Amino acid sequence: MEYRTLSAAEKEDIRARILYEDNHLLVVNKKVGEIVQADKTGDECLAELLKAYIAARDAKQGKVFMGVPHRLDRPVSGVCIFAKTSKALERLCAMLRDGKIHKTYIALCCGAPPRESGSLSDYLVRNEKMNKSFIAKSASTSGAKLARLNYRYLGHTDRYHLMEVELLTGRHHQIRCQLSAMGCPIKGDLKYGAPRSNPDAGICLHAREINFTHPVRGTLVHLTAPVPSSWKGVSALVSSTPDNTLPESVHTQA
Repeated sequence: MEYRTLSAAEKEDIRARILYEDNHLLVVNKKVGEIVQADKTGDECLAELLKAYIAARDAKQGKVFMGVPHRLDRPVSGVCIFAKTSKALERLCAMLRDGKIHKTYIALCCGAPPRESGSLSDYLVRNEKMNKSFIAKSASTSGAKLARLNYRYLGHTDRYHLMEVELLTGRHHQIRCQLSAMGCPIKGDLKYGAPRSNPDAGICLHAREINFTHPVRGTLVHLTAPVPSSWKGVSALVSSTPDNTLPESVHTQA
């Protein structure tokens, strides 16, 4: 099966964004604006881009497998896992369902939280036509699903407030909806109450860290994605050096 020919610049961009790779997994730092999996827009998705990269780099004949166990919204950046084997995909999906993959985000918000740290527990309802989630009036509301997260205030820039979010459930637009309802809409997120958009049309929500046990090898994997360069004044508020705990060296193929 043939894939699109990538330019040298595209290949280098992908190579530089790989956080971890082995025979079973490929973990990359997703950029704002990329879609993880093909959708109705018809735009090229990250999964297909990675297939083309692997096919060219490894001179691979035939079809490249690139499973998608989870997705990040188009305007969101950060750690994104792909499965290079069906065994890894099946096990990663089960781990996600069982809450065995731990994800931490950072969000640059337009308001400060009421407390330095806390937990949010709400029932969310998704409006498919609007592609938006809302806080339900009660747990008995039709379609309502429990959404839980923990947050911690990290500091502020001249105009915005940085928060760390530990995601405990994976509901549609959960972080965006719950932070907005708390009075902390994410910078650039017009859909959930931000006053203005970002120049790149993204929002300041970044999947910063992910922790899980390797689905095949059983070893600990802890990966950190660098803070986007467009987040002015934020790097001083978070660790600038990724603390990546890997089962073996990054980019190995063993």
